[in-house]
Amino acid sequence: MSTPTPAGEALICSARGCRAPAHWELRWNNPRLHEPDRRKTWLACPDHRESLGGFLEARGFLREVVAVPGSPTLEG
Repeated sequence: MSTPTPAGEALICSARGCRAPAHWELRWNNPRLHEPDRRKTWLACPDHRESLGGFLEARGFLREVVAVPGSPTLEG
């Protein structure tokens, strides 16, 4: 179970040992355990977006990837 992040506090990448700010939300579910509309979320920095996404994709769990609100990925 995760603890909600207090308002204004930076979201941190979910990769083990990484403390970088998250720019991406990787939304996923395990179809053997979760209802089809349920989504769990891993957060990813630019360096870990591909590795975390690949891990989920290889298992058929990845449903969508979206930019974290306010992240530099939305600018420009």
